Amino acid sequence: MMMTDKAKKHVDSCRFCWMCHHICPIGNATGHERSTPRGRALGISMVNREAIALEEIMDNIYECAMCGGCVRECVTGWDPVMFTREVRSQAALEDKLPVYINTLLDNCLETGNAYGKTILCDKLTAAIAAHSDKTDTLLVLGADARYMACAQAVKAIEVLDRAGVKFTVLADEKPTGAQLDFLIGATEETREQMAAAADMMNGYRTVVLYDPVDAKVVKQTYGEHGIELSAKAVTYTAFLAELVASGALKAEGKIGAVVYQDPFQLARDLGETEEARAVISAFAELHELHLNRAETVWAGNILMAQYLPEVMVKVAERRIFNATSIGESTIVTASVSEYVSLKSVAQDKVTILSLEDLILG
Repeated sequence: MMMTDKAKKHVDSCRFCWMCHHICPIGNATGHERSTPRGRALGISMVNREAIALEEIMDNIYECAMCGGCVRECVTGWDPVMFTREVRSQAALEDKLPVYINTLLDNCLETGNAYGKTILCDKLTAAIAAHSDKTDTLLVLGADARYMACAQAVKAIEVLDRAGVKFTVLADEKPTGAQLDFLIGATEETREQMAAAADMMNGYRTVVLYDPVDAKVVKQTYGEHGIELSAKAVTYTAFLAELVASGALKAEGKIGAVVYQDPFQLARDLGETEEARAVISAFAELHELHLNRAETVWAGNILMAQYLPEVMVKVAERRIFNATSIGESTIVTASVSEYVSLKSVAQDKVTILSLEDLILG
């Protein structure tokens, strides 16, 4: 298997190290050593030494959530996310992806989303139509919200309406490339999708990115690919924080105590932790989970639930347990994907709210 020398060095360092063993959300959910960064490094090193074939480790390669908890935990600077992403790209080039990943990949290329969906729900269609006029501000909802969490997409629009914001939402919104980036990394297909989305966004002065997954890719990964964005890209959470600070968004009263689930894309990748807290504090009494901000623990996502549904439920269950163990009964999320993941758990101890749920009441 072709790998850069840098990636091989990281693999050989990680395969004998347990430093991040305890922080991996997938490893903790499955209880399997193979699910940890060390387990992946061992498998990759065996492929590099021609002891096993690449196909034999690909299921394991796609167990990684790319959450970066391992990278943050490592005091010696090794990066399991980097070499995992590189293996995914190489497997795509060698046509050795698992069948279920090829299905998601084909959907991305054919329909613009991994779920293969082309029709929006009626309420979202109507809400988008009401904001079809061109303005200076574009709201990008993202694939997860548009196709897998329609009610939350509608609420995201309603919040900005309540604040009196003039904005545009596109019926034919182009994918940001975030799903392709997760599935196969830095390939030409990924870059082409990102470039097309950048062309769409460059027709506006400000682009508000509702999904942290898209925000991370647009604000960070585009630059790594040499894709220029002339529009000002802001996260939905940062945009809401400005509306709260200006008085455009006001609460009639606080609902009580809540804890905030930091999306790793905001907290670790973009270094944004306080904007959502400013919004939440205006509408509720904010408490904290033990693992918060850059130390946040991922709570699952919609994309991986397409091929690891039981594991995603276990990941979400563990995060809900983190709240109940400190006596908290309401979790507020800023990630539509984590919101759906947390809501998938059959339980009655903790209420799951999105920022939009909190604001709209």
